[in-house]
Parts: sequence; structure tokens; C-alpha cells
Amino acid sequence: MEPSGIHVALAPEVIGNLWGLPITNTLLMSWAVIIVLGTLAYFMGRNVKLIPSRFQTLLEGLFSFVYDYISETLESRDMARKFFPLLLTIFLFVFTANMLEFTPGIGSVGIYHGEEFLPLFRSANTDLNATLALAIISFFVIEVTGILAIGFLKYSQKFFNFHSGMGFAVGIIEFFSELARLVSFSFRLFGNIFAGEVLILVVSFFVPYFLPVPLMLFEVFVGFIQAAIFALLTLFFIKIAIMEPH
Repeated sequence: MEPSGIHVALAPEVIGNLWGLPITNTLLMSWAVIIVLGTLAYFMGRNVKLIPSRFQTLLEGLFSFVYDYISETLESRDMARKFFPLLLTIFLFVFTANMLEFTPGIGSVGIYHGEEFLPLFRSANTDLNATLALAIISFFVIEVTGILAIGFLKYSQKFFNFHSGMGFAVGIIEFFSELARLVSFSFRLFGNIFAGEVLILVVSFFVPYFLPVPLMLFEVFVGFIQAAIFALLTLFFIKIAIMEPH
């Protein structure tokens, strides 16, 4: 492929190695997201006042809305208190990673490896390893929560029901659908964000003026929706996991 053409890499590019471990541009972006969120949390925590400003009031209102929604869904304020940090962290991490994709310099600042240009940063959610890691975290939280909430025996009866042939068949289907969440969680997020990145790249190559702007605005909306979906699905599956088997 000529250097002036469109270069689309499915796998993240390796920038270097640290103690034998590959350092990819999506890993660097993940750490950038963590640094951004950590910095915001630090400065916002320092400026919390007893008499809130308008901005603090807005944030408290948003957090209260989300907390009340989780509490209403799980029908327990105690469980909401436990899962609110996780669900909000998932949303903020995915959303911030999606938004940093449009930061000037992302994709254009990099190094040359021979004649190949390697961008230093790339959207973390275009790396299947990152989305799969998030999916694994959500999966184990859901399963462990279900076991702790109703007990191992009752929870296992959702998947291994020997009371009837129909119940057994439905349980096996439920078991495999439970495992399929790892695939659906990771590939849904990866596919949507990667496809959006490729679409913007192609449009920017053929129509570099005007048209990429509305597409970027649409991708901002998609990034928000995908972050919300990931967090909401985790919440809903937790709700299903803590329900007694019927």
C-alpha cells in the first residue's frame, strides 16, 4: 500500500517493549484516560464545598440521578452503594476513551519505524484486548454477585435444572447465553468504535472538508451511547443474577 493511501490496522501498533512486554498505542491511550480521569477526580475533590457552586450542583444532581436509578433497578440502596462506583467507572472510562479519540494529535502524532508511521495514541476501545478485559470484569462481577446474593446451589439451578427435560434444555441454553456475554460485550463495543474510526478515516481521505465534522459529532453521540449501554447491561445482568430461579 502506498504511503498516501488509507492505512487501516485492525490490531494495535506496538510502539516499544518494556521488560519484554509489548507497549501498544491503545495501551498508552488507556493510561492517558486513567490520568485524565484521575486528574479530574483530584481537582474536583479538592474543590468540593459545603455550599456548592452551580457546576458542583449539576454534578451532584447527575450523580444522584444515576445512584437513584441503580437503587431502583436493584431494589436496594445497599447494593446500589456497592455497585455505583463500578458502573460509573465503566461508563466514564469507556466514554472518556471514546472522546479522546477526537483530541487533536490523536492518530497524527507518532514515530516512524522504518518507512511505517506508528501513531503514539489510538482509541483504546478499538483494541479488542481492552474491550475483552472490560467484558471479563463485568462477567465475573455478575457471576460472583449472583452466587453471593442467592447462594451457589440456587444460582447453579438457573443453568442446571434436572426437574424436567424442558427445564434442563432451557438451563443449558441459559448457560451458553451467559458465556456468550463475553463475546457480545466485547465485540459490540469494539465493532462500533472501530467501524466509526474507519468511516471517519475513509471520509476524511475522499472528502477532507466539511463532511467529516458531522460524522465526528455523530461518533461523539455513538461513543456516549456505547458507554451507557455497557454500563446499563452490566447493571441489568446484575439484577437478573440476584433474582431467585423460577
